Amino acid sequence: MAGNIEKYVEGFDMCQRIKNRTERPAEKLNLSEVSEKPWTHLMVDFIMKLPVVAGKDTILVVCDRLSKMTYFVATMEKISAKELARLFRNNM
Repeated sequence: MAGNIEKYVEGFDMCQRIKNRTERPAEKLNLSEVSEKPWTHLMVDFIMKLPVVAGKDTILVVCDRLSKMTYFVATMEKISAKELARLFRNNM
């Protein structure tokens, strides 16, 4: 009898379209904090693998999330964390 039921469910189009979900339903999305002052929340990224110009092959992109003001700083791909902190301090 179980085999007959299984064949019936597999062949019935409505059963295939309406299945029980096994995963938990998605939770509500939380909104990000909205900055009140510029330059308190930043987005940082690198644009890499560029042609070498004046010894630089990477661009550091720093963007303020509130004002969308963006700085582009030329740098090298193999930069240390200490050099990156110095570059950030000197250019922002």
